[in-house]
Amino acid sequence: MTASVLPDLPVPRLVVWRHGRTAWNATGRFQGQLDPPLDGEGRAQATRTAPHLVAGLGGGSAVVVSSDLVRAANTAAALTALLGVPLRLDERLREHGLGSWEGLTRDEVADRHPEQYADWLAGRPVHGRGGEQNAAVVARALAALADLPAVDVAVVVTHGGTAGRLIEALLGLGPEHRRVFGPLSNCGWSELARQGERWRLLRHNCSVAALPAVEGAGQAGARELDGGATPEGAAPPAQDADAVP
Repeated sequence: MTASVLPDLPVPRLVVWRHGRTAWNATGRFQGQLDPPLDGEGRAQATRTAPHLVAGLGGGSAVVVSSDLVRAANTAAALTALLGVPLRLDERLREHGLGSWEGLTRDEVADRHPEQYADWLAGRPVHGRGGEQNAAVVARALAALADLPAVDVAVVVTHGGTAGRLIEALLGLGPEHRRVFGPLSNCGWSELARQGERWRLLRHNCSVAALPAVEGAGQAGARELDGGATPEGAAPPAQDADAVP
């Protein structure tokens, strides 16, 4: 897909935010369009990340649209509670459907479907598992964005696979450039802005780390640590199966 065939989106700026961690993320189980909830860490990630997103929105008009799967919707709710805007749910932002892999761990897929797993690791098309093709994921996600109201910025709360395919499409990257960018970690976000007829990636995989306990540090110390608590490019844990679908 190239930039010339993209729909004319009604927003000039996008923040693409992946949902927080689930127990399935932590144990390497493929979720796809199944619907496990956030775990305790995932809820904490959403809570500590939302204020940073609010600060970065710049005070302009904003809309928050999320996949209707509970792990994404609950992540998005942490942000809408601070912004005071309604949450829009759109099933077109769901995760890439992974067919027969959904609910299996990485090890189980590697054992039962070794050729498919090898193709997946290499970034090649995976045949025989069912689910969705990349082009179908891109088409539905872009259609969801095309239906947004005209605002200054849209926060799009979605999933690892859908986020990756959406960012690639907006930047005009074809299948041969898949995985040029690393995946979003849980509760990581990327920011894109339209410049002329093209989109530009401004930030990628930003995240907010939990503050370490510092013995004897008072409130001032905590504020100083927080000022540096948004490292960019934090890698997802190796067992996070949905990070590289």
